[in-house]
Amino acid sequence: MLSRRGLMAAAGLWPLAPLLPSAARAQGAPASLKVGLLPFGTVSWEAAVIKAEGIDAAEGLDLEGVRLAGSDAARIAFQGGQVDTIVSDLLWAARLRAEGRAVKFLPYSSTEGALMVPGDSSLTTVAGLAGKRLGVAGGPLDKNWLLLRARAREKDGFDLEREARPVFGAPPLLMRKLETGELDAALLYWTFCARLEARGFRRLIGADGIAAAFGVTGPIALLGYVFDEALLQRAPAAVAGLARASSRAKRALEAGDAAWAPVRPLMAAEDEATYATLKRAFLEGIPRRPAAAERADAERLYAVLARLGGERLVGAATTLPAGLYWDGGPNG
Repeated sequence: MLSRRGLMAAAGLWPLAPLLPSAARAQGAPASLKVGLLPFGTVSWEAAVIKAEGIDAAEGLDLEGVRLAGSDAARIAFQGGQVDTIVSDLLWAARLRAEGRAVKFLPYSSTEGALMVPGDSSLTTVAGLAGKRLGVAGGPLDKNWLLLRARAREKDGFDLEREARPVFGAPPLLMRKLETGELDAALLYWTFCARLEARGFRRLIGADGIAAAFGVTGPIALLGYVFDEALLQRAPAAVAGLARASSRAKRALEAGDAAWAPVRPLMAAEDEATYATLKRAFLEGIPRRPAAAERADAERLYAVLARLGGERLVGAATTLPAGLYWDGGPNG
């Protein structure tokens, strides 16, 4: 078992970057909360707005950002208690809860990836992927790949894994191979899709279009803040303050360009077109549906993924665990 020192090293923890001045924390009034931040993650965007707009102080909240090296590091940090919350995948949160760790999920974003092709590609349908060179971000158990395979089989009657030529790899590498013509199409995460769109590439089908094939009625926030029920019991004001601060930051970003000023340097947008597509995609992903509608659609999608990916993907649970979503109350 990793020691505390070893756990922090594995997680790639860097010194805390407080989102409030130390003088404000010294007053003792704000509820303290440690949030994991990734170098290029959009949670850093939201945190920058919360700080610049003074939203955290207005909500009686003292956010401390803990910078982490990547998604795996974030999960290690959360499970090791080095941070109170991270934004992570719904499937991962569901698996934790099914395995006995009482976690809650607060929807953060419904923006997902897409299957991208060059702007002048002759591909117009999923059926046209037969025989094509197809890049897939992640591995064979990536949820979007499993769903795309299932859609192709059920709607078009063929198995993409056998009849296309899939290549699995890291998103930046696949993005470059698509740009150089070494791939005919690539299933990528949304930030890479946005960058490609700015360069004239187009979406063959998005994650929302894939999900619709399985009866999903609206956008699902498959990314969300994950936190322990113990935190909710210990500091309900901190959790409620985070939920309100997140919502207020998103509304500020919707309101106009001024709120984007502290975010722009974090976006690594090399030109105005890239900035505009990243901005649009982020705003499109703001959760707007009631929790009941989110959960109903998530249950439909989870059932499909449990059937396709089995225990390797979702663990032993074949249905979405009860009580996973935070309902806004002090008891969950």
